[in-house]
Amino acid sequence: MPTSRQAVPPPSRATQSKESSRSKRAAILATATQHFGDHGYENAKWADVATVIGVGSTALYHYFESKLHCLYVIMADALESFIVDFERITSEREDYLEALVAVLRSGFDLTEAEVMRNRVLVAEQGLVGVRRTSQREEAARELARSHTRDLEFAWASFLVRGMEQGLLPEADPRLLTRAVLGLNTSVWHWYRPGGTVRLADVADFFVRRQLAVLGLSPDLADEVSGAEAGGGESSSSVRAPATRRRTGGRGKKKQLER
Repeated sequence: MPTSRQAVPPPSRATQSKESSRSKRAAILATATQHFGDHGYENAKWADVATVIGVGSTALYHYFESKLHCLYVIMADALESFIVDFERITSEREDYLEALVAVLRSGFDLTEAEVMRNRVLVAEQGLVGVRRTSQREEAARELARSHTRDLEFAWASFLVRGMEQGLLPEADPRLLTRAVLGLNTSVWHWYRPGGTVRLADVADFFVRRQLAVLGLSPDLADEVSGAEAGGGESSSSVRAPATRRRTGGRGKKKQLER
């Protein structure tokens, strides 16, 4: 005999409270990001964030100890998302050059909210190097600092792999990482959503320059995109640069592990 479907109990008050708290925290982070991006961190008023959320100013301190604490959380969350995207994109593609172009393009494939978050991250990056006496501020700052190191290490390790495969000219992987990422971060100093330059055009321009810094043909950006769309031969077998395979990559990987 078929059993009667059991009624699903409604969520408890404790569960509802946790969900409401997470939702409110996310709303504060999103609103603060917009305000910090629009007006600059120093000029943005913490009370204005509360007004937009629809709570009193004191209610913000239930979620964040200070405006600075909120800023560090925004930065740590942004950097963590970069690492997650990097690992996902580079792991789901077998072809190295396709993965490289895809991860470079992903740095510009952003929503308006993500662009504002990048503007905040770049503008206030210097604060990550300043120790704080507040325990919660320092924990969030150190997390952002740790994510920065992790992202750079992931990129440097990825570049070493390309050198070992003979697809990238040999170079210092740490410096090369900072040169490539530096081109991306330079955009968020001046780019604003809704401006005269489309983000898609910015991506096309800067991805080609990033490839050039890596010692690759800028045309690889278009060639790899076309190969992915058409399902053609792998880009590494067709468009690998005319560089000798070098053994120095192994030594560079050991340097990264130190």
